[in-house]
Amino acid sequence: MKILILHGPSLNLLGTREPEIYGRETLEDINARLRERAARDDIELRIVQSNHEGVLIDELHKARADQFDGVLINPGALTHYSYALRDAIAASALPTVEAHLSNVHRREEFRHRSVLAAVCVGQVIGFGWRSYLLGLEGLIAHLAGRPNI
Repeated sequence: MKILILHGPSLNLLGTREPEIYGRETLEDINARLRERAARDDIELRIVQSNHEGVLIDELHKARADQFDGVLINPGALTHYSYALRDAIAASALPTVEAHLSNVHRREEFRHRSVLAAVCVGQVIGFGWRSYLLGLEGLIAHLAGRPNI
């Protein structure tokens, strides 16, 4: 099984960026936990962080061409307005799970809407770094034909 992990804008600053909202875990801490979980089932991960929307879109296109099985994405603020990213997820035809560290529904009004949700198989929000692991577990179950874990 091959899974693409995408981290969007400003997630490279985790650990120091608004730790009261996003926690003290760094992006590398999260990536290490994801790699550890993936290794238990011999799952190949490609992990990419970018502050540029086009790079994330290119990675989605490449994942389809490279026959990846699914995508776990934290699109950051692109969640709320990036129709280009939404279309790239749809075009990839790969099962995608959207993850967010904070509970976006307890935050500013503009964060309450995801333009990506309709093309994702699920969302995990509000569990800090654990949102990534929960999202990965859900995606693995979905890909294994066990969507109701």
